[in-house]
Amino acid sequence: MAPHDIRRPFKRPAMSDQQRRRELSLQRQAQNRRDAQHQARCLATSVLSLQSQTPGSSPELELELIPEPEFQTEQEAGALTKDLDICRASKLKGVEARKWFASQLMLPEWMIDVPDRLSHDWYVFARPAGKRCIVVSSNGTTVSRVRNGSIFHHFPSALPGGARTKDQSGSAQSYCILDCIFHELDQTYYVIDMVCWRGYSLYDCTAEFRFFWLNSKLAETGACDSPSRYHKFRFCAVPVYNCDQSGVYAAYTGAVPYVKDGLLFYNKHAHYQTGNTPLALVWKDEHCSQYVIDTDSKGQVLSQQQVVLELQDDGKLCTSDDPPVIFGCLDVEFIEKSELQSGYLLKFAISDGGLSFVDGKLEKADLHFLGKANRARMFADSYSKVVFQYMVRHTPLKFDDLLGSISSTDDEANKPCDVEMDG
Repeated sequence: MAPHDIRRPFKRPAMSDQQRRRELSLQRQAQNRRDAQHQARCLATSVLSLQSQTPGSSPELELELIPEPEFQTEQEAGALTKDLDICRASKLKGVEARKWFASQLMLPEWMIDVPDRLSHDWYVFARPAGKRCIVVSSNGTTVSRVRNGSIFHHFPSALPGGARTKDQSGSAQSYCILDCIFHELDQTYYVIDMVCWRGYSLYDCTAEFRFFWLNSKLAETGACDSPSRYHKFRFCAVPVYNCDQSGVYAAYTGAVPYVKDGLLFYNKHAHYQTGNTPLALVWKDEHCSQYVIDTDSKGQVLSQQQVVLELQDDGKLCTSDDPPVIFGCLDVEFIEKSELQSGYLLKFAISDGGLSFVDGKLEKADLHFLGKANRARMFADSYSKVVFQYMVRHTPLKFDDLLGSISSTDDEANKPCDVEMDG
């Protein structure tokens, strides 16, 4: 079936300043280039140090039992864990270690407005359903950690430095860092981004280059092969499309070997930026995701939208964004009576008054206090997640709106772009 021939322009009322922040993010990465090689070494070395500890003395190993919250967003951690050197990062344990690892993923914002130049500057692909993981292979072992930083799998793999075999042990510099989603049904790690390959850092490379490199290098190692003695889980890339009408339609309706959980949009020029970024976006509807509206632990849709916010010193309630968005304020008497402290993550329901916006900015929120958030949570919700969930319940951004925002003159054949990442 061909994509809809939608030629009408589409423009939603302003709900956020997401476009402005996209432009600022691109400017910031051009002006403030960090030591990406140091970042990659720090991450790989930290994994080695933590894995070399004895089981009896390592509280970090207990973190394997902590469940990952099903709906969670994160940002870069605070001063304690944001810019650690190799030595300090490798010595972190327990909650501090989890918080540092949780801050190493690039986390997409939720699409609450359609980016300018969507068909020119963006890729799109169907997100696999499953656990988001950062996978590090180094010195003969492979470790994956879920979004809250706790260990998920510790296993041998065919990735560079990922197993203790004669031809794969390699030097200490032969480490690899991948951004993956573990798909439970076929026990496969679907690779959605490549952060480091054989010690070569890709942090400061564009998404366009990272996707090309991933497509070129992953299959060479045998990581895409079926599981074996020295390769416990299969790795597989996902098909990536240019974000024209046919590409968006293919990602939305095309057959894939995994269960879909929405669409992911990546700006072609974006570097791999840890924490929340407006240069990567996630969008869902009922056709491409089983869970569009947040549910409870039993999978039931909540009668009222719930949000998790962080309590600040002055009683303000903020999101995980940088800078944070303030949703309200608790009075001192209530804070003392409830024995709450600064830094606590608190859960609220959005009551009948809902959210009010003026010129694309939040003016007020009708919040009802529910209690403390799950202690496994590392960070509060992001502003874009809260607004997306609110829009889904009231005025959702529909698939036809996405197609309508793309100029029909850019429509091309329904095929993946030249960086297609088939497994």
